[in-house]
This record gives sequence, structure tokens and C-alpha cells, in this order.
Amino acid sequence: MSEKNVLGLIFSNLHDESIKDLTHRRTMGSVMFGGRYRLIDFPLSAMVNSGVGEVGVITKKNYQSLLDHLGNGREWDLSRKNGGLHLLPPFSHNQDEVYHGRLEALYGVWEFVTRSNADYILLSDCDIVANMDFGKIIDYHIDNKADITAVYATGNVRMDETNTATVLGVNDSGRVVDVLICPEMSGESNIALNVYVIGKEMLKSIVMDAKPRNLVDFEKDVVQARHKDLKIMGYYYDGYYSRISSMVTYFEANMALLNPENRAKLFIDGKPIYTKVRDNPPAKYGINASVKNSLIGDGCIIEGSVENCILFRGAKISAGASLKNCIIMQDTVVGKKCGLENVITDKNVIISDGRLLTGSAKFPLFIAKGAEI
Repeated sequence: MSEKNVLGLIFSNLHDESIKDLTHRRTMGSVMFGGRYRLIDFPLSAMVNSGVGEVGVITKKNYQSLLDHLGNGREWDLSRKNGGLHLLPPFSHNQDEVYHGRLEALYGVWEFVTRSNADYILLSDCDIVANMDFGKIIDYHIDNKADITAVYATGNVRMDETNTATVLGVNDSGRVVDVLICPEMSGESNIALNVYVIGKEMLKSIVMDAKPRNLVDFEKDVVQARHKDLKIMGYYYDGYYSRISSMVTYFEANMALLNPENRAKLFIDGKPIYTKVRDNPPAKYGINASVKNSLIGDGCIIEGSVENCILFRGAKISAGASLKNCIIMQDTVVGKKCGLENVITDKNVIISDGRLLTGSAKFPLFIAKGAEI
């Protein structure tokens, strides 16, 4: 990465509505993923791996679990006297109410941004699971003398997720020439990955101009409305990614990790994904346990049958239970002789003996945090 000071800003709540079942009591950033991670671990780890030593996490609501997860940033090597990790309050600048969009959120934390000696600001959300090299993106932004650089990837837009999609039109020189927000379309498109690089002074001009005009939406009011007068460059990301835009895509993104090729593309040597360490013992397998093609977290106790599943830390699968295509979150207990297929359980769920629960790949059955079935 070029020798420039960069401040990372992560928006932890912007896409909560996409997976309301899981964000009822937590932020999008603290939603569990892949057996041991939280969604915020991916952009935060990528920033650290790319040499970004100062990161602000912008909160909004339901952020207690996020605070518990991030702590002082030690696991990401961000517990520092200079720079480091900063958890930013959810109130807008006038302190009357929480922000309504990305621009208003930036205005509310602008005093923090001003105190940073950063030349460039790296913006990221928590709805994309990827292991990006932000250094290359920042170099691309500088080399092209861009006002804004937007990261995009090629992917299929489905009609059931267009309400959260931003599609970019990019010309041969890499400049963004068209922006479609929540388009009623399907098929292969250039999908924005909600990662932006922008110079600090340029961002200040945009944020300060937006406030008196009551503009709150960065994508609509800046990227789309001003793509003709600002030099907005598109950076094509060709690595592995999953976009979390619904409970179905959350389920699919987790299940995709059961493919070792996908895991190899996401968890890259030399670019680890850091997370909070929990001092659990290794997983324990009973004498009659059967586990096939599954990710098993630390501290799990398995006495039944598990196939094509993701089990988070501390889950217990009792004798005679059979699980297929399930996501079982932290400290959930599945009773004896239960049958679960295409089920997502939140944390601390108790499923009593003999229960049969079935969803489908397109409509996985969700059980809320702390429920007893």
C-alpha cells in the first residue's frame, strides 16, 4: 500500500433489515458466521492485514454484543496508544436522534475523523464476506486520481434481493458511468460491495454539503447523483465473496464454506481472519458420533449424527440426534433422537428430546435466541 495514512470506518448496522431475524438483538456486524466468526471480523481483519492501523466502528443500536466481541481490539492488534480501534456512538451530530443513512452517520462522527491524521478514508459495511486486499484498492484510487473509488464484483442479482443491491456501469477505463440502486432486474451484473475509498478533504466537502440539504444516502445522493461530475472509479474485485442480503443468502454463504475450495479462497495464507478468542476445550466426539462434511467449533459435544452442518462453539448434539444442512449457533443444545434438516438456531437454543424440525434450502427454519422447543 502506498505510504499514505488511512482511516478505516466500518458501519455495523446499515444492513440490519436484510436479516431481521438475526439482528433483532444484535448488529449486522456481530452476526455469527462460519462456525467461529462474526461478520465484522472480515472487513476489520482485512483492514489490519492491509496496514490500516486506525479503525472506527460506527454503531447504531443493539450493539452490546458487538462491544463484547470487539473489546479493546486486542485480537486484531488494535489495542494501541496511537490509532487503534474506536467504537463510535450512534447519535447524529445534533444528538437528537440516531442517524438515518451513511452521510448522516459520517456527519455525526466527523469530529473523530477530523482528529485523525489520515489522508484517505476507507469505508466498509458488514454485509460482505470477503478477504480483500485494501492496500491494492487504495493504490488504485491514488494512481487514478479518483474522487471516489467503489469496489464491485461480478455476480448474479436475484429478484428477491434487488431491494438491497447497487449495480454499477463501468466503462473500459474503469470509470463509473451508471449507477442503479435497487433495480428491478435479475442476471449477471456489476454489484457494488459497499466498500469505498475517498480522500479526507473530498469526503469533508461531501458530508458538509449534505447536512444542510438533508441528504443522508451516500449511494443515492452522491454515487448515483454525482457520478457525472465526480471522478468515481470502479475497482474490480475478482476474489471470493458472499453477499448477505437475506436469510436465504446467509444460509447459502455459510453452507458454501463446506466446500474446501471456497474455504481456501476466503482463508488465505498470510491474511488471517481474526476473531475474539474464547478459551474452550477441543470438540468432543462420543463413541457413536458420526460427522460428515461439517465445520465444528471448539467446545462442541457431539454424540449424534451431523452431516453438512456448521456448529458454533459450545453446541451439544445429544445421542441419537440427526442433523443435516443445519447452522447451530453457540451453546445450543439438541436433545436426544431429534431430527433437524435445513434449520438455523440462534444462540442458547434448547431443543427437547424427540423433536423433528424441517425447513428447506430456500426457506430454512429459524429458531430465535434462547428459545426452548
